This record gives sequence, structure tokens and C-alpha cells, in this order.
Amino acid sequence: MTDIRNETAPSAAPTRYARGAILLHWAIAACFAFQIGLGWRMDGPRGAETFAVFQLHKSIGITILLLTLIRIGWRIANPPPPFPPAMKIWERRLAHAVHIGFYVLLLGLPLTGWLLVSASRTAIPTVLFGAIPWPHVPGVPGLAPGARAGVEEAAELGHQALVYISYLVIGLHIAGALKHQFLDRGGDIARMIPVSPRALGAAALGAILAVAGLTAIASIVRLTPAATPAPAPVALAPVAETAPAALPPPAAVPSAAPTPTPSPTPEATPTPVAPSRWTVRRTASSLSFKASWSEGPVDGRFGTWDATILFDPAALDASSVKVTIDMASARTGNADTEGALPDNDWFAVATHPSATFAATRFRHRSGDRYDAIGTLSLRGVSRPLTLPFTLKIDGDVATMTGSTTIDRTSFGVGQGEWTATTNVKAGVTISVAIKADRQ
Repeated sequence: MTDIRNETAPSAAPTRYARGAILLHWAIAACFAFQIGLGWRMDGPRGAETFAVFQLHKSIGITILLLTLIRIGWRIANPPPPFPPAMKIWERRLAHAVHIGFYVLLLGLPLTGWLLVSASRTAIPTVLFGAIPWPHVPGVPGLAPGARAGVEEAAELGHQALVYISYLVIGLHIAGALKHQFLDRGGDIARMIPVSPRALGAAALGAILAVAGLTAIASIVRLTPAATPAPAPVALAPVAETAPAALPPPAAVPSAAPTPTPSPTPEATPTPVAPSRWTVRRTASSLSFKASWSEGPVDGRFGTWDATILFDPAALDASSVKVTIDMASARTGNADTEGALPDNDWFAVATHPSATFAATRFRHRSGDRYDAIGTLSLRGVSRPLTLPFTLKIDGDVATMTGSTTIDRTSFGVGQGEWTATTNVKAGVTISVAIKADRQ
């Protein structure tokens, strides 16, 4: 990246950029090209990896911001080489303007993206590459809802505008470099590549030859028919014909003696069965959920929950179950979603720290299949819920599995822009697996 003030630099000045500037240049260029690809992917069809793509986009953006700040500091401490003498005045001024535009873009794009994330109602934390927490822009999350929405809209418009401007600036930069390299024979590209042009050309030629050789080998292998062994003859075993055996004469059936009719006896009254109390094995049990974000699955589980179980297949009328869930213990394996779920837009843990499912009615469907008919209370809203499950009891050990689907919107999970089901679907599958011991 050059400077218009170096037009009349002496001939003893260096003709190549410093190694640090070259490394920073290509590192930023690689990140920027990768970021463009991520941006196109974000605008495409939604799938299971879409959420991860958004988070990676944020991580690469902050990386570009930090590398650009380092690049500016390096440029101040290590001035760039002068323009080639053959460059015209207008070309130097245009190159200078393009380089300034690059710095504006490399700073403006990450900053507007950071501002957009900070003002978003989702308030999803940024964790760089899933490992390094990155804060929101100070003061933005605490703005009034109207002001915050205005900041979010302005940041989104600015980010989109800078994206389109970047396409123009990149085109001008590449066109200028190619013109000076091949039309003016100025050797400008050699000033910014990390190796000598001769070594770069040899590497490119070697790569082309390697690709051509591999392609030829693959074509030969593909076109050469594989030898197919002839099938071995199958020996047919002779089938012996046998005459049917003679049937014995029918035996005489003796006449049955009359059976006396027993006198009726009074039926015994069954003894009522009390349901057993069961203790859950924590390490062998789980309570999980599966949602859908941008048509991709989001799998999670609750790490802390408790179940009070009184149950016996022979005493369904007297059986009962109550499950209490610590909503702050939700885990998805992704720091961004885990950080957002406790917020008011989702679980509202500050005001509704727990959810409960209580069932006092059970229905035997068939075999080891049952229904638990009860009430789910979540985020201050109670709705009837039926949980189908299977149960196997081996002595004093019971194994139970079940699942059901709830509508998150009927419990108020997902406020504001998340009440819509375009990105986050309404259906959430709840699955439970319990191994318990009879007390």
C-alpha cells in the first residue's frame, strides 16, 4: 500500500514492502476473501450450519479489525516504498485514494458489524472462534428500545453499503495491479509478494504440472475397465423322489364322560396396590431438547433437574410424577446460544428460574407404552401436556424413555422479533431418559 508523498523519493529507497507489511497484507486479504464467501453463504439457503456460519463471520470480522489496526501502526513505523517512476500523476493519486478507501472499509465493515450485533435484540454474546469472549460496543445494549432499534437499523444499512463499495474498490485495486504488472511492465506485484517472482512462477508451474498429471492418471484409471471374474458354476444337488408314507388307520375316539358343574364360589376382593417411590440415577438419566434455527438443529440439555416419581403399572390411578427443571442449566455446546437463552427474550431466568411438569393421570396404551397426562409450567405460563413414554421394570430397576413436542410461542419463549417462526421454528422436541431404583 503506497503513499502519494513518495513521488520524488530517491533511487536508494527500497523497492519492496517490508516483510511485516507483506504478511499483514496477505493475511488481511485472505480473511477478507473468506469473509466475502461467508457473507454469500449467509444469504443462501438456511441449513444446519447457518448458525455456526454467522458466528464465524463475526470472529473473522473482529480479526480483520485487529489486523488492520496493526497494519496501520506498522505503516506509520515503516513507510512504504515509493511509487514506480513510470506511474503517472493521476495514477498515483487514484492508487492513493484506493488505498485510503481500503483502510476505511477494513475499519468500517467490522465496526458496523460489531455495532449491529451489539444493538440486536437477541443480544447474543460474541465468542471469537468459540474460545475468546468479545464484549458488545459499550453503552449500546443499555439504550432505550427505540434508540437501540434505530442504531441497529443504521448499522445494518451502513454495513450493507460498505459491502457493495468494497466490491468496487477491490476491482479497482486488482485492475490497477494487473495493468502496472503486464501492460506497463512495472513489476508492481513483485513489490508485495512474499517470495521472488521466479520462485513464484516455478511454484505455479509445478502446481499446474501436478494437477495435469493427477488428472491424466485419474482419467486412465477411470477409462480402464476392471476385470470381472466369471461366476463359478453352481452345482445342483439331486432331488430324490420318495413315495408318501402310508397313513395309519384312524383311532377310535372314546366317548367322554359327563363333567360335573362346579358350584359357584364368591370372588376374592383384590388388595389395593400402592405405587412405588423411585430414585433417579443422575449419571444414567438425561433431559434434553431439540429446536430448529434457520432450518438447522439446535440440540441442548438441562444439567440440573429433579424428579419425584410415584408409579406402579398396577396402580396408575394412584401414581404421580413431578419434574422441576433449573432453566439456567440449559446447555447447547455453543457459547452464543447458551448466553442468550437465560435472557428475557427466551427463558427469562431472572423472573422464572424454573419450569415444572406435573402429572397425576396415566394411560396404558399397550405393552410397555404409556401416556403421562399433566401440565407444563414454563416462563409463567401453564399448558396441558401429554408425554408418551415406554417403561421397562426389571426387578427394582426401571428404565423409561419418552418424548413430546411443544410450541415455544404458546409459552412466550421468544419475544420481540423472535415471536416469528421464520428463523426459529415454533416446535421444540423434549426428550427424557430415566433410569431409576425402587426405594
